[in-house]
Amino acid sequence: MSDTPVIEIRNLHKAYGSLEVLKGVDITARKGDVVSLIGSSGSGKSTLLRCCNLLEDSQQGDILFKGEPVHWKGEGHNRRPADAKQVLRIRTNLSMVFQQFNLWAHMTILQNVMEAPVTVLGRDRAQVEKAARGYLDKVGIGDKCDVYPAQLSGGQQQRAAIARALCMEPEALLFDEPTSALDPELEQEVVRVIKSLAQEGRTMLIVTHDMKMASDVSDHVVFLHQGLIEEQGPPETLFGAPKSERLQGFLKSTVHA
Repeated sequence: MSDTPVIEIRNLHKAYGSLEVLKGVDITARKGDVVSLIGSSGSGKSTLLRCCNLLEDSQQGDILFKGEPVHWKGEGHNRRPADAKQVLRIRTNLSMVFQQFNLWAHMTILQNVMEAPVTVLGRDRAQVEKAARGYLDKVGIGDKCDVYPAQLSGGQQQRAAIARALCMEPEALLFDEPTSALDPELEQEVVRVIKSLAQEGRTMLIVTHDMKMASDVSDHVVFLHQGLIEEQGPPETLFGAPKSERLQGFLKSTVHA
């Protein structure tokens, strides 16, 4: 059924020891939705994204990918995914772009983009190379195929990381603070790419400190505060007429930062 959300998170709880980071969070992203997660440092945004991609284990709650629930074994702090094949399948369909670009220093940009589809998914090398070159063109660095990450600016490295995520042909893209490690002028290169992906109707979850980007690209914005959703809604409402005092205070502090 086409209306089944690509990503659905229900009542998610995550703690590190006695520190509760997520205290019961619900997020839904349907096909083509761009959902931005905003909030102060420590509010649980990045943790939520990592739980969604099963890079972190959560202690309670459900994570569903296209209606299929993640299978768990154990409880509480001992809860782990029960099916390694399911984890791999979900991860390859939820490509993550990190704050630090995580490119392999010893591989060219083209090799970086091709590596996972060839080695993890076993796709045909020639077809993957054609796709990889296409995605590098798409993000504006098609001329950088044969250089190494250290030879690129931060903005170019992040665009290479986005091309690498796209080359997995994922159902959704997860961005964890994709511009926070960049200077403002390099940030704009990456924002342009993310905007173009949003216009193509790609499903995305974006953790960001960039309120303008969140306002411009999102269908839905979620404001997290101390591990709970304080307020959520369309960007024009959240940024134009915030209801909660905490969100009002947060937006004032980011505007003046």
